[in-house]
Amino acid sequence: MTPAEEQFVAEALGDVVGPQDLAYAEEQPLAVLGAPKLWPPRITRLLMAYDHRFPGGGGRFFVQRMREVRSYLTEPNLAVKVRALVRDHVTPTTSVVIGHSLGSVIAYDLFRHEGDAGGRTPGDVPGPAVHTLITCGSPLGIPSVRRLMKIEDGDHLRLPEHVRWINVYDPDDVVTGGAGLRRVAPGLVDAAVRNGAGDPHSAVRYLRSEPVARAVAGGRP
Repeated sequence: MTPAEEQFVAEALGDVVGPQDLAYAEEQPLAVLGAPKLWPPRITRLLMAYDHRFPGGGGRFFVQRMREVRSYLTEPNLAVKVRALVRDHVTPTTSVVIGHSLGSVIAYDLFRHEGDAGGRTPGDVPGPAVHTLITCGSPLGIPSVRRLMKIEDGDHLRLPEHVRWINVYDPDDVVTGGAGLRRVAPGLVDAAVRNGAGDPHSAVRYLRSEPVARAVAGGRP
């Protein structure tokens, strides 16, 4: 883990753990999480706090996902290629875009980069017929992620007026920090689901959920 990765991961973990979780972690020996050399000491402490909130080792999974998010948001050439790849799969008649986990960040990012490729015009990204964005298991609610997207604290996430946004989350999903996005995207509809204890972040379970099915069908989630 590079120093820059460590800083971002520490900030992201700090965004989602509470004072009680931090107090618990401070009381534990570093060896509780395994060999201290696996992670820098401050990351180890924060992982203890996170796993106290989300038992089951979810902190390590969270770190992996945050490193992926950071790679996308800090490597411009990679981001351009990824957005282009997604655009290539959006046809002129595509009406619904679904983004899971990092995919939700990429999907939102597409709407932010209006007109940056292919002569597209504002409101025409990722496709002219798109009227619905569905995000699942999204880390967009984490302040550190939004800051890396150059979104100032207090600023809201917004889509073009003609695009409705449904965000589906599991309160036990470690990548979301257990919360929806309504507080940072006032025009959005949050829908909580229960994907089961085995893998609350599962893309398949999200896609099979009733709110996603209703949103794709054009109804209320």
